Amino acid sequence: MRLSCGQLLCEVTRPRIGSFMPSETRLVSPSASDASLNRQDELPYRRRQQALLREFGTAALQSRDFRHILQQAAGLSARGLGCSYAKVLEYEPGEKRLIVRAGIGWPAGTVDHVSLGADIESPAGYAFQTGQSVISNHLQKETRFRTPKLLADHGIKRAINVLIRRGGEGDTAFGILEADSPDPGQFDDADADFLAGFAGLLGIAIERQQADAKLQDALEHEALLTREMSHRVKNSLTSVVGLLRVQARGSESADVKNALENAAMRVASIAEVHDHLWRGSKVGFVDLSDFVGHLCKNLQSSAPEHTLQSRSDPVILSADKAIPLGLLVNELVTNAIKYAYVDGPGVIRMDAREINGHLLVEISDEGTGLPDGFDINQPRKSLGFRVILGLVRQLMGELEISKNIPRGALFTIKFPLDPP
Repeated sequence: MRLSCGQLLCEVTRPRIGSFMPSETRLVSPSASDASLNRQDELPYRRRQQALLREFGTAALQSRDFRHILQQAAGLSARGLGCSYAKVLEYEPGEKRLIVRAGIGWPAGTVDHVSLGADIESPAGYAFQTGQSVISNHLQKETRFRTPKLLADHGIKRAINVLIRRGGEGDTAFGILEADSPDPGQFDDADADFLAGFAGLLGIAIERQQADAKLQDALEHEALLTREMSHRVKNSLTSVVGLLRVQARGSESADVKNALENAAMRVASIAEVHDHLWRGSKVGFVDLSDFVGHLCKNLQSSAPEHTLQSRSDPVILSADKAIPLGLLVNELVTNAIKYAYVDGPGVIRMDAREINGHLLVEISDEGTGLPDGFDINQPRKSLGFRVILGLVRQLMGELEISKNIPRGALFTIKFPLDPP
Protein backbone atom coordinates (compact mmCIF):
# COMPACT_ATOMS: atom_id res chain seq x y z
CA MET A 1 0.00 0.00 0.00
CA ARG A 2 1.45 3.39 -1.03
CA LEU A 3 2.07 5.79 1.86
CA SER A 4 0.54 9.26 1.66
CA CYS A 5 3.07 12.01 1.07
CA GLY A 6 1.18 14.21 3.52
CA GLN A 7 1.54 11.51 6.21
CA LEU A 8 5.25 11.18 5.56
CA LEU A 9 5.85 14.91 6.01
CA CYS A 10 3.46 15.47 8.90
CA GLU A 11 6.25 16.44 11.31
CA VAL A 12 7.44 19.15 8.89
CA THR A 13 4.15 20.57 7.71
CA ARG A 14 2.10 20.30 10.93
CA PRO A 15 1.77 21.82 13.41
CA ARG A 16 2.20 25.15 11.69
CA ILE A 17 4.61 27.79 12.94
CA GLY A 18 2.32 30.81 13.04
CA SER A 19 1.18 31.34 9.47
CA PHE A 20 4.52 30.68 7.82
CA MET A 21 4.33 26.95 7.14
CA PRO A 22 2.95 25.46 3.92
CA SER A 23 -0.34 26.77 2.62
CA GLU A 24 -3.14 24.25 2.40
CA THR A 25 -4.12 25.60 -1.02
CA ARG A 26 -1.95 25.37 -4.11
CA LEU A 27 -2.32 25.63 -7.84
CA VAL A 28 -1.27 22.46 -9.64
CA SER A 29 -0.92 22.05 -13.38
CA PRO A 30 -3.68 19.87 -14.89
CA SER A 31 -1.14 17.21 -15.87
CA ALA A 32 0.49 16.98 -12.43
CA SER A 33 0.78 13.44 -11.15
CA ASP A 34 1.10 12.06 -7.65
CA ALA A 35 2.99 9.02 -8.90
CA SER A 36 6.39 10.49 -9.73
CA LEU A 37 8.16 8.19 -7.26
CA ASN A 38 7.93 4.45 -6.99
CA ARG A 39 6.98 2.88 -3.69
CA GLN A 40 10.54 1.80 -2.84
CA ASP A 41 12.17 5.20 -3.41
CA GLU A 42 9.59 7.51 -1.87
CA LEU A 43 10.23 6.94 1.85
CA PRO A 44 14.00 7.68 1.81
CA TYR A 45 13.32 10.60 -0.53
CA ARG A 46 10.91 12.20 1.95
CA ARG A 47 13.18 11.45 4.89
CA ARG A 48 16.04 13.18 3.12
CA GLN A 49 13.79 16.22 2.62
CA GLN A 50 12.99 16.31 6.32
CA ALA A 51 16.69 16.04 7.20
CA LEU A 52 17.48 18.98 4.90
CA LEU A 53 14.74 21.04 6.54
CA ARG A 54 16.27 20.37 9.95
CA GLU A 55 19.74 21.21 8.64
CA PHE A 56 18.54 24.51 7.21
CA GLY A 57 16.58 25.40 10.35
CA THR A 58 19.67 24.95 12.51
CA ALA A 59 21.93 26.88 10.12
CA ALA A 60 19.46 29.74 9.73
CA LEU A 61 19.26 30.23 13.50
CA GLN A 62 23.05 30.25 13.90
CA SER A 63 24.04 32.50 10.99
CA ARG A 64 23.90 36.29 10.91
CA ASP A 65 24.93 36.45 7.24
CA PHE A 66 21.75 37.36 5.34
CA ARG A 67 23.08 36.45 1.89
CA HIS A 68 24.47 33.16 3.16
CA ILE A 69 21.05 32.19 4.54
CA LEU A 70 19.34 32.96 1.22
CA GLN A 71 21.96 30.97 -0.68
CA GLN A 72 21.65 28.03 1.70
CA ALA A 73 17.88 28.00 1.24
CA ALA A 74 18.30 27.81 -2.54
CA GLY A 75 21.00 25.14 -2.42
CA LEU A 76 19.40 22.82 0.16
CA SER A 77 15.92 23.06 -1.29
CA ALA A 78 17.31 22.16 -4.73
CA ARG A 79 19.03 19.13 -3.22
CA GLY A 80 15.84 18.04 -1.54
CA LEU A 81 13.89 18.14 -4.79
CA GLY A 82 16.66 16.74 -6.97
CA CYS A 83 16.79 19.97 -8.99
CA SER A 84 19.74 21.61 -10.63
CA TYR A 85 18.19 25.10 -10.34
CA ALA A 86 16.63 27.09 -7.50
CA LYS A 87 16.38 30.75 -6.59
CA VAL A 88 15.17 33.22 -3.96
CA LEU A 89 13.24 36.17 -5.39
CA GLU A 90 12.68 39.40 -3.44
CA TYR A 91 9.79 41.69 -4.30
CA GLU A 92 10.84 45.22 -5.23
CA PRO A 93 7.84 47.52 -4.65
CA GLY A 94 9.30 50.39 -6.67
CA GLU A 95 9.69 48.29 -9.81
CA LYS A 96 6.85 45.89 -8.97
CA ARG A 97 9.07 42.98 -9.95
CA LEU A 98 10.70 39.99 -8.31
CA ILE A 99 14.50 40.20 -8.41
CA VAL A 100 16.85 37.23 -7.96
CA ARG A 101 18.73 37.58 -4.62
CA ALA A 102 20.26 34.11 -4.41
CA GLY A 103 20.31 31.02 -6.56
CA ILE A 104 21.95 27.80 -7.65
CA GLY A 105 22.59 26.66 -11.22
CA TRP A 106 22.17 30.10 -12.80
CA PRO A 107 25.04 31.79 -14.64
CA ALA A 108 27.11 34.62 -13.19
CA GLY A 109 25.36 37.97 -13.42
CA THR A 110 21.93 36.55 -12.57
CA VAL A 111 21.84 37.39 -8.86
CA ASP A 112 20.87 41.04 -8.17
CA HIS A 113 20.43 41.70 -11.91
CA VAL A 114 17.73 39.46 -13.37
CA SER A 115 14.11 40.05 -12.37
CA LEU A 116 10.76 38.43 -13.15
CA GLY A 117 7.30 39.87 -13.44
CA ALA A 118 5.31 40.01 -10.21
CA ASP A 119 1.95 40.10 -11.97
CA ILE A 120 -0.57 37.29 -11.79
CA GLU A 121 0.26 36.13 -15.35
CA SER A 122 3.58 34.55 -14.28
CA PRO A 123 3.97 31.50 -11.98
CA ALA A 124 6.09 33.39 -9.46
CA GLY A 125 3.84 36.44 -9.66
CA TYR A 126 0.73 34.32 -9.14
CA ALA A 127 2.23 32.70 -6.04
CA PHE A 128 3.25 36.13 -4.72
CA GLN A 129 -0.12 37.76 -5.40
CA THR A 130 -2.31 34.93 -4.08
CA GLY A 131 -0.14 33.21 -1.49
CA GLN A 132 -0.81 29.85 -3.15
CA SER A 133 1.95 27.39 -4.01
CA VAL A 134 2.17 26.88 -7.78
CA ILE A 135 3.27 23.60 -9.36
CA SER A 136 3.97 23.63 -13.10
CA ASN A 137 5.12 20.27 -14.46
CA HIS A 138 4.97 21.10 -18.19
CA LEU A 139 6.05 24.70 -18.73
CA GLN A 140 6.24 24.28 -22.49
CA LYS A 141 2.54 23.38 -22.56
CA GLU A 142 1.49 25.77 -19.81
CA THR A 143 -1.64 27.72 -20.73
CA ARG A 144 -2.29 29.39 -17.39
CA PHE A 145 0.87 31.54 -17.30
CA ARG A 146 3.54 32.89 -19.55
CA THR A 147 6.93 31.23 -19.07
CA PRO A 148 9.58 33.71 -17.83
CA LYS A 149 12.46 34.27 -20.25
CA LEU A 150 15.04 33.15 -17.65
CA LEU A 151 13.38 29.73 -17.43
CA ALA A 152 12.88 29.39 -21.19
CA ASP A 153 16.52 30.28 -21.88
CA HIS A 154 17.70 27.45 -19.61
CA GLY A 155 15.26 24.84 -20.85
CA ILE A 156 13.34 24.59 -17.57
CA LYS A 157 10.53 22.06 -17.93
CA ARG A 158 8.96 22.13 -14.46
CA ALA A 159 8.91 24.45 -11.44
CA ILE A 160 7.44 25.02 -7.99
CA ASN A 161 6.86 28.54 -6.62
CA VAL A 162 6.02 29.18 -2.95
CA LEU A 163 5.54 32.44 -1.06
CA ILE A 164 8.10 33.62 1.51
CA ARG A 165 6.45 35.50 4.37
CA ARG A 166 8.42 37.48 6.91
CA GLY A 167 7.91 36.06 10.36
CA GLY A 168 6.71 38.19 13.24
CA GLU A 169 3.91 40.69 13.59
CA GLY A 170 2.42 41.86 10.31
CA ASP A 171 3.22 38.69 8.35
CA THR A 172 4.25 40.58 5.21
CA ALA A 173 5.43 38.96 1.98
CA PHE A 174 9.16 39.01 1.21
CA GLY A 175 9.16 37.22 -2.12
CA ILE A 176 9.27 33.76 -3.67
CA LEU A 177 11.30 30.57 -3.24
CA GLU A 178 11.37 28.70 -6.56
CA ALA A 179 12.76 25.30 -7.58
CA ASP A 180 13.27 24.58 -11.29
CA SER A 181 14.27 21.49 -13.25
CA PRO A 182 15.16 20.98 -16.92
CA ASP A 183 14.50 17.25 -16.50
CA PRO A 184 11.16 15.58 -17.21
CA GLY A 185 9.26 14.37 -14.18
CA GLN A 186 6.57 15.40 -11.76
CA PHE A 187 6.53 17.64 -8.70
CA ASP A 188 3.70 16.73 -6.32
CA ASP A 189 1.94 18.19 -3.31
CA ALA A 190 4.49 16.82 -0.84
CA ASP A 191 7.28 18.50 -2.83
CA ALA A 192 5.39 21.77 -2.57
CA ASP A 193 4.98 21.21 1.19
CA PHE A 194 8.71 20.60 1.48
CA LEU A 195 9.54 23.82 -0.38
CA ALA A 196 6.95 25.75 1.61
CA GLY A 197 8.63 24.46 4.78
CA PHE A 198 11.88 25.99 3.58
CA ALA A 199 10.06 29.23 2.77
CA GLY A 200 8.56 29.31 6.28
CA LEU A 201 11.93 28.88 7.98
CA LEU A 202 13.51 31.37 5.59
CA GLY A 203 10.80 33.94 6.40
CA ILE A 204 11.53 33.66 10.13
CA ALA A 205 15.27 34.02 9.46
CA ILE A 206 14.65 37.09 7.26
CA GLU A 207 12.54 38.71 9.97
CA ARG A 208 15.26 38.07 12.53
CA GLN A 209 17.91 39.54 10.24
CA GLN A 210 15.85 42.67 9.67
CA ALA A 211 15.15 43.00 13.40
CA ASP A 212 18.90 42.73 14.04
CA ALA A 213 19.54 45.44 11.44
CA LYS A 214 16.99 47.75 13.08
CA LEU A 215 18.53 47.12 16.50
CA GLN A 216 22.01 47.85 15.14
CA ASP A 217 20.76 51.10 13.61
CA ALA A 218 19.21 52.06 16.96
CA LEU A 219 22.44 51.27 18.81
CA GLU A 220 24.51 53.29 16.34
CA HIS A 221 22.10 56.21 16.69
CA GLU A 222 22.33 55.99 20.49
CA ALA A 223 26.12 55.90 20.26
CA LEU A 224 26.07 58.99 18.03
CA LEU A 225 23.87 60.84 20.54
CA THR A 226 26.17 59.79 23.41
CA ARG A 227 29.24 61.04 21.56
CA GLU A 228 27.48 64.30 20.73
CA MET A 229 26.54 64.74 24.38
CA SER A 230 30.13 64.15 25.53
CA HIS A 231 31.38 66.60 22.91
CA ARG A 232 28.95 69.29 24.10
CA VAL A 233 29.78 68.66 27.76
CA LYS A 234 33.46 69.01 26.93
CA ASN A 235 32.83 72.33 25.15
CA SER A 236 30.72 73.60 28.05
CA LEU A 237 33.37 72.63 30.62
CA THR A 238 36.06 74.28 28.51
CA SER A 239 34.04 77.49 28.62
CA VAL A 240 33.82 77.21 32.43
CA VAL A 241 37.59 76.73 32.61
CA GLY A 242 38.06 79.89 30.58
CA LEU A 243 35.75 81.91 32.84
CA LEU A 244 37.48 80.68 36.00
CA ARG A 245 40.88 81.63 34.63
CA VAL A 246 39.67 85.07 33.59
CA GLN A 247 38.38 85.61 37.12
CA ALA A 248 41.65 84.36 38.57
CA ARG A 249 43.66 86.82 36.52
CA GLY A 250 41.39 89.67 37.61
CA SER A 251 41.56 88.85 41.31
CA GLU A 252 43.77 90.92 43.61
CA SER A 253 43.78 88.28 46.35
CA ALA A 254 46.45 85.59 46.02
CA ASP A 255 44.28 83.09 47.91
CA VAL A 256 41.29 83.70 45.64
CA LYS A 257 43.50 83.51 42.56
CA ASN A 258 44.96 80.17 43.66
CA ALA A 259 41.52 78.78 44.49
CA LEU A 260 40.16 79.78 41.08
CA GLU A 261 43.17 78.32 39.29
CA ASN A 262 42.80 75.05 41.20
CA ALA A 263 39.10 74.92 40.33
CA ALA A 264 39.91 75.59 36.68
CA MET A 265 42.39 72.71 36.59
CA ARG A 266 39.88 70.32 38.17
CA VAL A 267 37.21 71.23 35.65
CA ALA A 268 39.78 70.92 32.85
CA SER A 269 40.53 67.35 34.00
CA ILE A 270 36.85 66.40 33.66
CA ALA A 271 36.70 68.13 30.27
CA GLU A 272 39.68 66.03 29.16
CA VAL A 273 37.76 62.84 29.98
CA HIS A 274 34.74 63.96 27.94
CA ASP A 275 37.02 64.94 25.06
CA HIS A 276 38.30 61.36 24.93
CA LEU A 277 34.83 59.90 25.43
CA TRP A 278 33.42 61.38 22.25
CA ARG A 279 36.56 60.65 20.25
CA GLY A 280 37.05 57.07 21.52
CA SER A 281 36.32 53.92 19.55
CA LYS A 282 34.12 52.46 22.33
CA VAL A 283 31.22 54.53 23.60
CA GLY A 284 31.47 55.37 27.30
CA PHE A 285 35.12 54.29 27.60
CA VAL A 286 38.53 55.92 27.19
CA ASP A 287 41.98 54.59 26.43
CA LEU A 288 43.88 55.17 29.67
CA SER A 289 47.28 55.61 28.03
CA ASP A 290 45.99 58.23 25.61
CA PHE A 291 43.90 59.97 28.26
CA VAL A 292 46.54 60.36 30.99
CA GLY A 293 49.13 61.26 28.36
CA HIS A 294 47.08 64.26 27.24
CA LEU A 295 46.22 65.18 30.84
CA CYS A 296 49.86 65.19 31.90
CA LYS A 297 50.79 67.18 28.79
CA ASN A 298 48.30 69.87 29.81
CA LEU A 299 49.64 69.88 33.38
CA GLN A 300 53.19 70.15 32.02
CA SER A 301 52.22 73.30 30.12
CA SER A 302 51.20 74.93 33.41
CA ALA A 303 54.65 74.20 34.94
CA PRO A 304 57.22 74.35 32.12
CA GLU A 305 60.12 74.56 34.58
CA HIS A 306 59.46 70.98 35.77
CA THR A 307 59.71 67.70 33.85
CA LEU A 308 56.56 65.60 33.92
CA GLN A 309 56.94 61.98 32.78
CA SER A 310 53.97 59.64 32.28
CA ARG A 311 53.62 55.99 31.34
CA SER A 312 50.54 53.79 31.22
CA ASP A 313 49.48 50.34 30.13
CA PRO A 314 46.93 50.28 27.26
CA VAL A 315 43.88 49.85 29.52
CA ILE A 316 40.28 50.67 28.49
CA LEU A 317 38.59 52.55 31.32
CA SER A 318 34.94 53.46 31.78
CA ALA A 319 33.90 57.08 32.27
CA ASP A 320 32.88 56.29 35.88
CA LYS A 321 36.51 55.37 36.62
CA ALA A 322 38.25 57.80 34.25
CA ILE A 323 36.73 60.98 35.74
CA PRO A 324 37.77 60.39 39.38
CA LEU A 325 41.14 59.05 38.24
CA GLY A 326 41.73 62.15 36.14
CA LEU A 327 40.92 64.35 39.13
CA LEU A 328 43.26 62.31 41.33
CA VAL A 329 46.14 62.67 38.87
CA ASN A 330 45.42 66.39 38.63
CA GLU A 331 45.44 66.84 42.42
CA LEU A 332 48.60 64.83 43.10
CA VAL A 333 50.62 66.20 40.18
CA THR A 334 49.56 69.76 40.95
CA ASN A 335 50.51 69.22 44.61
CA ALA A 336 53.97 67.99 43.55
CA ILE A 337 54.41 70.96 41.22
CA LYS A 338 53.61 73.39 44.02
CA TYR A 339 55.35 71.85 47.02
CA ALA A 340 57.90 69.17 46.06
CA TYR A 341 60.61 71.43 44.69
CA VAL A 342 61.24 74.64 46.60
CA ASP A 343 64.72 75.33 45.26
CA GLY A 344 64.21 74.81 41.54
CA PRO A 345 62.91 72.50 38.82
CA GLY A 346 62.49 68.78 39.25
CA VAL A 347 61.01 65.58 37.86
CA ILE A 348 57.47 64.31 38.54
CA ARG A 349 56.48 60.81 37.39
CA MET A 350 53.10 59.23 36.79
CA ASP A 351 53.01 55.48 36.19
CA ALA A 352 49.85 53.36 35.68
CA ARG A 353 49.84 49.61 35.14
CA GLU A 354 47.36 46.76 35.32
CA ILE A 355 47.96 44.03 37.91
CA ASN A 356 45.52 41.13 38.42
CA GLY A 357 42.38 43.04 37.50
CA HIS A 358 43.42 46.19 39.36
CA LEU A 359 44.96 49.44 38.22
CA LEU A 360 48.05 50.55 40.14
CA VAL A 361 48.80 54.26 39.77
CA GLU A 362 51.99 55.74 41.20
CA ILE A 363 52.75 59.47 41.30
CA SER A 364 56.20 60.30 42.63
CA ASP A 365 58.72 63.11 42.89
CA GLU A 366 62.31 63.55 44.08
CA GLY A 367 61.71 66.68 46.09
CA THR A 368 61.74 67.58 49.76
CA GLY A 369 59.27 64.88 50.70
CA LEU A 370 56.44 65.02 53.20
CA PRO A 371 56.95 66.35 56.73
CA ASP A 372 57.57 63.89 59.56
CA GLY A 373 54.40 62.56 61.07
CA PHE A 374 52.32 63.53 58.05
CA ASP A 375 48.87 61.90 58.15
CA ILE A 376 46.48 62.57 55.30
CA ASN A 377 43.56 61.41 57.48
CA GLN A 378 44.12 64.13 60.08
CA PRO A 379 41.22 66.63 60.42
CA ARG A 380 41.59 70.10 58.94
CA LYS A 381 43.70 68.95 56.07
CA SER A 382 43.62 71.05 52.90
CA LEU A 383 40.77 70.87 50.43
CA GLY A 384 43.10 69.10 48.00
CA PHE A 385 43.74 66.20 50.37
CA ARG A 386 40.05 65.94 51.26
CA VAL A 387 39.29 65.75 47.54
CA ILE A 388 41.94 63.02 47.11
CA LEU A 389 40.45 60.87 49.87
CA GLY A 390 36.94 61.30 48.47
CA LEU A 391 38.05 60.29 44.98
CA VAL A 392 39.85 57.19 46.27
CA ARG A 393 36.65 56.13 48.05
CA GLN A 394 34.68 56.76 44.86
CA LEU A 395 37.00 54.36 43.03
CA MET A 396 36.64 51.81 45.88
CA GLY A 397 40.42 51.92 46.02
CA GLU A 398 43.30 52.17 48.44
CA LEU A 399 45.81 55.00 48.92
CA GLU A 400 49.32 54.46 50.25
CA ILE A 401 51.75 57.29 50.94
CA SER A 402 55.46 56.60 51.39
CA LYS A 403 58.90 58.07 50.93
CA ASN A 404 60.39 57.82 47.48
CA ILE A 405 63.87 56.39 47.04
CA PRO A 406 66.32 58.08 47.41
CA ARG A 407 64.19 61.14 48.22
CA GLY A 408 60.79 62.66 47.67
CA ALA A 409 57.25 61.32 48.05
CA LEU A 410 55.36 58.41 46.49
CA PHE A 411 51.55 58.22 46.27
CA THR A 412 50.19 54.80 45.27
CA ILE A 413 46.53 54.29 44.35
CA LYS A 414 45.12 50.83 43.69
CA PHE A 415 41.53 50.19 42.58
CA PRO A 416 39.59 47.43 40.76
CA LEU A 417 39.10 47.71 37.02
CA ASP A 418 35.81 47.14 35.23
CA PRO A 419 35.22 43.49 34.28
CA PRO A 420 36.08 42.79 30.59
